[in-house]
Amino acid sequence: MAEPITAAGAQLFPGKKFISTVLEALETKTEMSGSLTRRYLQRAAMAGVIVGILYGMNFSIIAAFDAVPAGEATLRPLGRLVGAFVFGWALVFIYYSKSELLTSNMMIVSIGAYHRRTSLSRALRLLALCYLGNALGGLFVAALVRYSTLADGRVLSEMQAAVDHKLAYVTGAAAGWSDLFVRAILCNFMINLAMLLVYNGLIKDDLTKSLVMITSVFVFAFLGLEHSVANSVLFGIVGLRSGIDLAHAAANVGVALVGNMIGGGLLIGLYYAYVNDDTSYRRRHPATSTD
Repeated sequence: MAEPITAAGAQLFPGKKFISTVLEALETKTEMSGSLTRRYLQRAAMAGVIVGILYGMNFSIIAAFDAVPAGEATLRPLGRLVGAFVFGWALVFIYYSKSELLTSNMMIVSIGAYHRRTSLSRALRLLALCYLGNALGGLFVAALVRYSTLADGRVLSEMQAAVDHKLAYVTGAAAGWSDLFVRAILCNFMINLAMLLVYNGLIKDDLTKSLVMITSVFVFAFLGLEHSVANSVLFGIVGLRSGIDLAHAAANVGVALVGNMIGGGLLIGLYYAYVNDDTSYRRRHPATSTD
């Protein structure tokens, strides 16, 4: 059970509510990934489906603005803005549908590991199952798109250009790899910064929570940051349509996974777990214990 928080403790360690909420969420996720594996995979697959559909919409919007006469020269930036905003709703849909997304779970298991609420094996199992489910959901969307006209013409060209750009990171020597790595770190930093604001109990209304999540994904989409799950889904869609270099795609996802773990797991998860850990303070000041 989470520790009760006094008024004094809330002032000195304002993130205690956030940590308490995350640890409660971790208990549910660990139980589901252990005893309800199939249902957990289904919840993770739904997140992959949502990412696939909304990410596809992002490229469709860009393609629609490009299709306007002189659009590529004058309206493309506006298309990228609108596309990134629409894609931002993906995190909102995932959160309110109680689906499971790998990148936000990186933060959750890191906080759980710091507080010894999970073991390394259980944390890795949860993350592995979550990524598998996300990938299966994305592959399902890719298969549907393959046998439709949803990614024809300009839409496929936009997706192909994005894939070529992402794969160029892993063929661009050290500079390309470091660029990819930094973009992956910043991507999940933004995603989990949003989840920090959603979980910390200070935002009470659903509209503000939604705007926070939309903004975080908007930043990553518009800046071209690297999200391991979104990349996996995009590679699946383009790969089933026109083929893809699997080794380069796997390298991109591998680097993105490590970068995402640092951005969400270390820079948000472990950082906030540490700065809100009042254990040593309570030992030195028993009279003002936050218990």
